[in-house]
Amino acid sequence: MKNKYDYLLVGAGLFNAIFAREASLDGKRCLVVEKRSHIGGNLYCENIEGINVHVYGPHIFHTSNESVWEYMRSLCNFNHFVYTPIANYKGEIYNLPFNMNTFYQLWGTKTPKEALSKIESQQLQVSYPENLEEQALSLVGTDIYHKLIKGYTEKQWGKDSKDLPAFIIRRLPFRFTYNNNYYNDIYQGIPIGGYNPIFEKCFAKADVLINTDFLSHRELTNKAKVTIYTGAIDRYFDYCFGQLEYRSLRFEMETLEIENYQGNAAVNYTDRETPYTRIIESKHFEFGKQPNTVITKEFPAPWKDDGEPFYPVNTTENNKRYEQYKKKAEQSKDVYFAGRLGAYKYYNMDEIIQEAIILYNHIKHLSL
Repeated sequence: MKNKYDYLLVGAGLFNAIFAREASLDGKRCLVVEKRSHIGGNLYCENIEGINVHVYGPHIFHTSNESVWEYMRSLCNFNHFVYTPIANYKGEIYNLPFNMNTFYQLWGTKTPKEALSKIESQQLQVSYPENLEEQALSLVGTDIYHKLIKGYTEKQWGKDSKDLPAFIIRRLPFRFTYNNNYYNDIYQGIPIGGYNPIFEKCFAKADVLINTDFLSHRELTNKAKVTIYTGAIDRYFDYCFGQLEYRSLRFEMETLEIENYQGNAAVNYTDRETPYTRIIESKHFEFGKQPNTVITKEFPAPWKDDGEPFYPVNTTENNKRYEQYKKKAEQSKDVYFAGRLGAYKYYNMDEIIQEAIILYNHIKHLSL
């Protein structure tokens, strides 16, 4: 039957979850198509040993937007988790983000004046940094760069820092207080019970097809008036302008018969020799007391067409190519491209929620 649904939602991640909830509140019908075996996108959790394990890397909800915070609170209860990652450089431990604790661990400085003086004495004096290494050295100096930035960044991007563009690090903020909270946002926490219940609520009134690749079943567009596509925009158009570049991730999960492995939710490994960038111990997101624990090692990886694209590589060349796809997308009748992959842009979760609500209201207004 043609137009059995009001909306076809391609992808069962956060953007389409919020869109589906807004649509269902208005009595609209949604068909959700997801190529993975589960809903929830990269926020999906698996319960292992009684622990809600963040399968695709850690996701801490944070925002300063009160309306978004209250919106999410209508879907879940948050705990009081505060993200305070630490860095391990060849066995040396440092607090993140760069703050007075970090500076004391590096140099023994005790006051903001002493720390600033040390940083300034190490900064590279260059008017126009030509690559990421020069940019970072001009901002933070040699010690912070070599111990806490260089190795981690090169693993993340798969390239030497001298071969990466300077704009990747536009700024590296210092915090001249003894404050280890990674985020400056007013609101922060982890949904009690993990993220899965949020998606179950949002898609409760939708019909969901999992293990279904939309691009192999484009005839599904005949079932709905409007399509919201949150997959990779270049793949949708069969790479007619060439492939956009992404970075991917590989995860190795391990269950350990100990209560506590690393004493923190996230430990970044900032040396170049360690192949993974961080280890996540998910039980600490919810202050777990389970007898066993689960750790996840995160390995950056080059993206291949059959893999999962995690991070857009927003070089000048890639952005120009995306603009070609964007113009072509604007000509697509009743198809909207959204989310991290549809917009070829990294979003925080609160931004995704805002964008989904804005798009839904925009389409709703057009139909009035």
